Amino acid sequence: MIRIEMSEFTSPGSRFLLQNAEDLDVGINSLISYTLSKNQYFSLGEKISSDGSVFLELILEKPLDRETQDKHELILTASDGGNPLQTGTALINIIITDFNDNLPVFTQDVYKVSVRENIPVNSTILRVSANDEDKGINADITYTISTTANDILQTFTINPKNGEIKSKGHLDYEMSRFYEIAVQAEDGGSLATKAKVLIEILDVNDNAPEISITSLSDLIPEDSIPGTVVALIKVHDRDSEENGDVQCLVKGDVPFEIKSSGSNFYKIVTKSILDREELSSYNITIQASDKGSPEMSSRKVISLHISDINDNAPVFEKSEYTSFVSENNSPGASLFSIQARDLDSVDNSKITYSIINRSNEDLLSTYISMNPVTGVIYAQRSFDYEKHQEVNIQIIAKDNGYPSLNSSTILRICIVDLNDNSPIILYPSPESDSSIFEIVPWTSEQGSLVSKVVAMDADSGHNAWLSYFLQSSEPSLFTIDQHTGEIRTSHVFQERDIMKHGIVVLVKDNGIPSRSTSVTINMVITNNFHQVLPELNSQSNKEESQSNLQFYLVIALALISFLFMLTVIITVVSRYRESKSFTTFGSMTSSLYPQVDPRFIPQFNNGTLPLPYSYDVCVTLDPNDQEFAFLKPQHNVPVDSLLDADDSGIESKNVKTYSAVETKVCI
Repeated sequence: MIRIEMSEFTSPGSRFLLQNAEDLDVGINSLISYTLSKNQYFSLGEKISSDGSVFLELILEKPLDRETQDKHELILTASDGGNPLQTGTALINIIITDFNDNLPVFTQDVYKVSVRENIPVNSTILRVSANDEDKGINADITYTISTTANDILQTFTINPKNGEIKSKGHLDYEMSRFYEIAVQAEDGGSLATKAKVLIEILDVNDNAPEISITSLSDLIPEDSIPGTVVALIKVHDRDSEENGDVQCLVKGDVPFEIKSSGSNFYKIVTKSILDREELSSYNITIQASDKGSPEMSSRKVISLHISDINDNAPVFEKSEYTSFVSENNSPGASLFSIQARDLDSVDNSKITYSIINRSNEDLLSTYISMNPVTGVIYAQRSFDYEKHQEVNIQIIAKDNGYPSLNSSTILRICIVDLNDNSPIILYPSPESDSSIFEIVPWTSEQGSLVSKVVAMDADSGHNAWLSYFLQSSEPSLFTIDQHTGEIRTSHVFQERDIMKHGIVVLVKDNGIPSRSTSVTINMVITNNFHQVLPELNSQSNKEESQSNLQFYLVIALALISFLFMLTVIITVVSRYRESKSFTTFGSMTSSLYPQVDPRFIPQFNNGTLPLPYSYDVCVTLDPNDQEFAFLKPQHNVPVDSLLDADDSGIESKNVKTYSAVETKVCI
């Protein structure tokens, strides 16, 4: 077998030397001729050398094409001249080697593809393919993107081996809707060809609507009418078709709404009356939504403040306030603080306080003052409960708005009583002459009413509840009712009992601390007033002399002279009285009980009788004529029930009213 390699690029007429056949015979039996199997590309020829030798050659008759036939097999036959004819054959195997005579060819001149813009990075978009009929390195194709545009080179990449085009970056329909890419295929022999790739980007709803504020009023008055424009906005969606079709609305329960005012333009207006006192500011949330699938939306918040107008008057928490102030308070001390609330703001809420109505203008102008800014009420002077129990004032609160609004309230200042007054004894008067006596009949039975101490207290309540006590270290012939002040005999008198008794009565109130006062009552036990009168006077003088003896020892002589003169005078007066008629003694006894000042009568409501007892003492010339008139209240009410009280005192609501009771003693 003869193997010959030749390039398909070999020119016709080219010769290829073949090996000659050998025949051992000689003469006519030796090799005479060669023949070649029939074919269209090759023929046989001879080459004669200079020495006359003949060589066999294979001659190329026409161009070769490896892509058409990459090898040829020919049979070469050698024949001799003998008889019989002897032949010999040889196989000629002609291998056609490739020559880079073919360009790469794309399967398509133009590639078209549509992809969604939201495909992931490094996603395969399409694959281009080119063929090369050459062989070997001449058929190795390399793919490239033939462009210098940065947007394409940054967005796409191609696999140089297989022609696969992938996304290198994110695709964005809104940035570019089409891409035209030139793709080149080059073989190993540097032959290249190009194709066009058209990439269409399909829109997806990947853009939310954009809201922009073109005009905004961030402060509007609370009295704005419905329909007042608050803001103008513009809405834009970069997507297309339904993905870019936008609807707008105001979210939440707010007094605002949105209205369209043209293509992609909207206005926000008020839809109801605003009230700053209810809500002073609003955050208006605007939502824009497209019609894509899935739907995309965006929100924008507008802050809006409501400016105040003076539409609220100051308001007090109560229509009437009550303050309790103890009497004898310190001047300048705070009595009460009153405050009003104004729902407005800034100057519209600044409040000024004043007193516009006074129950007693002259009184309050000197007793009460008010801070116009803080609403604190001060006492300019001390209060006296015994003069003023209650003060009513009207206070006005006025704001600083325009026009100004105001409201008023009443303040009752109740003066609380303190125990600052001692009891006052109305009968017997502490300032009366010590020569006045209470005559007690010797024949009085146990428990007989012989006198009554009448007292009052200018205070009120517990401070005016009076209690009566006898101050004595020895057992006394008399007792006193703790609540009524009635003095009664403690037992039937005996002959050994002293004729004259000085009773000290202590009257105490129920205040804290307690206050008291006392009075001395001279009790004379007798059945004959004429017989005891000189002795009473003498005994009275002696007692006074003895009680003061240790204080007046240095003037003893003068005191003795004074007592002597006093005895003479009393004797003369006594005889003078004996010569007088009955009416003279009546006038004397009538002076034993002083008349009560009518101004005190309305105040006898706390722990005392409404009217004092009245005693009428009569002296007759007949010692056997004796008369004692006991207490007789009106309406036949028992004397013992004049006052209904417990151990703690007498409440004014339980006090019954009685008229004066007259006690008449005649001797």
